[in-house]
Amino acid sequence: MVQLSQKERMLLEDQKAHEELCIMKYTAYAEQAGDQQLQQLFTTYAGQEQQHLDTINQILSGHVPSMGSGQQAAPQAAPAPGSSGVLEKPLTADAHNDAAICQDMLSTEKYISATYNTAIFEMVDPQIRQVLNHIQKEEQQHGEGIFNYMQSKGYYQVK
Repeated sequence: MVQLSQKERMLLEDQKAHEELCIMKYTAYAEQAGDQQLQQLFTTYAGQEQQHLDTINQILSGHVPSMGSGQQAAPQAAPAPGSSGVLEKPLTADAHNDAAICQDMLSTEKYISATYNTAIFEMVDPQIRQVLNHIQKEEQQHGEGIFNYMQSKGYYQVK
């Protein structure tokens, strides 16, 4: 059983709220997405965000979850073969919607990854830091997966 300081508890409550928001957004966006690949990606990420929430709740209840082999890396959306990242034709209405929801989730993941950084540095218990670091890595993998998807569809061009 671990005792959390007031500051640690506050930071974890913030992360809990962020995970709840991610679950809500990924679930809603999976239903709104026009592309089946994006629907699957967001459904997978919603499930992983639920695991993150469960982990945060365990820590808040005083238990440090073990970092067993049950944790999986997020699947990455690979760029399409031969994709140059340059739009070759105008986007459809569905593609515009998919691009917008991807941009929102990429921004969300960037923000949440940064907030985990602060929480990690503020935790006294090294095991909790390790658990939060693992979650942060998965958040970064989500961002990478969204970026790769966007780039493969021509929604995000690196110049």
